[in-house]
Amino acid sequence: MKITFIQTGGTIDKDYPKSTKGWAFEIDTPAVERILPKLNPTFEYEILSVLKKDSMEINLEDRQQLLQACIDCDADKIIITHGTDTMGETASFLETVSDKTIVITGAMRPERFSNSDADLNLGMAIASVQSLEEGVYICMNGNVIRSTELDRNMDTGQYLKK
Repeated sequence: MKITFIQTGGTIDKDYPKSTKGWAFEIDTPAVERILPKLNPTFEYEILSVLKKDSMEINLEDRQQLLQACIDCDADKIIITHGTDTMGETASFLETVSDKTIVITGAMRPERFSNSDADLNLGMAIASVQSLEEGVYICMNGNVIRSTELDRNMDTGQYLKK
């Protein structure tokens, strides 16, 4: 079995790389590259970087590029790391992909932070992508939800089932 991980950016991949003259987070290497070695995975995988954007900056052209990457991918199991603000919109956009299981996950705090939820969310996504039927899902806040049944509490930021 092979899982393809696709980076789009978002909080999960944010870092604070500058030690001087810089106050902003930047998106660089995929957090997946740091998390997977801790798991000692027994599955084959590849990591693709399609975008390096905050999800609020992802537009239709970006989603079309991501859609094409999913279609072109030779694996039928895909995990997309994505910013939490618009992952629902991206999930809905990817519903046209057939014959693949796609799980979108992210983090409320950067993977680089000691109190990040990135490891847990990615671990759940890995387990889920192996056991779910074909379709598009969000894996966040301890939940795995089909994109067509997705709701979000804008006060807490949590993704919930409708």
